[in-house]
Amino acid sequence: MLLLFIVFFTTLLIGVPIFIALAGSSLVYTNLIAGIPDFVILHRMAGGVDSFPLLAVPFFILAGNLMNSAGITNRIYDFAVALVGWLKGGLGHVNVVGSVIFAGMSGTAVADAGGLGTIEIKAMRDHGYKTDFAVGVTAASATIGPIIPPSLPMVIFGVMANVSIGQLFAAGFIPGLLMAAFLMMYVTWYAHRYNIGRDQVFRLTILRTTFVHALPALMTPAIIIGGMSFGIFTPTEAAVAACMWALFLGLVFYPLTSQLEAVGIPLGRVLSIMTIVLAAACLAAYYDLANPVRVIMGALLLNILGSVAAYVYLTWVGRIVPTYPPMSFRRFFKISMDTIETTAAVLIIVGAASLFGWVLTTARVTEAITEVLLGISRDPLALLLIINVLLLIVGCFMETIAAISILVPVLMPAVVQAGIDPVQFGVIMVLNLMIGLLTPPVGMVLFILARVASISFDRTVRAVLPFLFPLLAVLMLITIFPSLTLIVPQYLYR
Repeated sequence: MLLLFIVFFTTLLIGVPIFIALAGSSLVYTNLIAGIPDFVILHRMAGGVDSFPLLAVPFFILAGNLMNSAGITNRIYDFAVALVGWLKGGLGHVNVVGSVIFAGMSGTAVADAGGLGTIEIKAMRDHGYKTDFAVGVTAASATIGPIIPPSLPMVIFGVMANVSIGQLFAAGFIPGLLMAAFLMMYVTWYAHRYNIGRDQVFRLTILRTTFVHALPALMTPAIIIGGMSFGIFTPTEAAVAACMWALFLGLVFYPLTSQLEAVGIPLGRVLSIMTIVLAAACLAAYYDLANPVRVIMGALLLNILGSVAAYVYLTWVGRIVPTYPPMSFRRFFKISMDTIETTAAVLIIVGAASLFGWVLTTARVTEAITEVLLGISRDPLALLLIINVLLLIVGCFMETIAAISILVPVLMPAVVQAGIDPVQFGVIMVLNLMIGLLTPPVGMVLFILARVASISFDRTVRAVLPFLFPLLAVLMLITIFPSLTLIVPQYLYR
């Protein structure tokens, strides 16, 4: 067993990709020490990714990529500016609120940092904010993405720990909102400390207009969470519905409504018709008048066909001039290829980590670790504090998906025996690893924002450091008070 860890850590230190380190060290142990046949090894790796809930992974990734590429992030940003841009340090608050909204559509911190981050940092620079402050608040707010549902890391945790993904999603609501509140409090303090004024005055008309334009995008989390909470969708079906909705917005709805507004037909009228159709479909699904998934999907399809028919008719009678939609076929092809690449990177890590975890289990390493942890303390709070320290350290050196895939089989036995709710532990683990995205040397968000802001990696690290304290405060709160994570899933899934 010592050979397993020597090979694993050696390959990590020399910069070998994590999936090769996991699979390679496992193969060394199974072939040289345990003498396990090769077909068993292949079966374990394939079995690690042979899971229906894991089908949600590519669709959530695709939904986030579609939202980024369809111009939806601009509408979210405009709405956030109208909502909180009038506060002191307004664009700092806009940054946080925009991330909260985008979190309900994407589910990854990297998508938030790469999508909204580009818009937010440029806007804050143009309004005279220091680059370091802009980068820091953008990085910290990006970590809200995987906490507020949907969440790619929570899908992986749910599969590895055999925990309800729907309950994990619901458990992230309050911690995500707490993260936003604590970050906004820090922005408020910073604005008063450095005498940063307001970026604009509050105008109800602008708020109403931007809200109407952003409303279709804001419906995405309602479709996902509402469908799962009422038992209409599984997580995988919810991810597919989110992709269909994002495609509809990017290919049909926003191109059509922009033309309709140009000829004097208000967007609000179009939204009213769409809302009536969707509301009727949701009521039919709720009262079991038909197959619920087919009803909702049919309503989405009806909206799509109706929008296309209106577009063709108005073009034919000369009311509007056809234009290319913001999401061309070439762009959609690139989005699909990016999604395939990201999904492959995630699933190959999950497969290799499944083999690694199986080796640890068969060698009784997990039992030994459980005995050590419970030998230190059987108190749930003390054990969680110890695990927090471990996860914060691991997050500095290991990518999120790999850390979840490796550590869940190792830590879950001790967590269960100590009486800790697996749902609470899932949110705590994900938040720890999100903080890890902001810490060197492996923090992915740091590398992305260093490139976006055109500053050095060292400067990015220094810019982010003050924003770690609000996130650590939220981590301590959800560790000490389990009800902060459990009250929503207990209400929705009672």
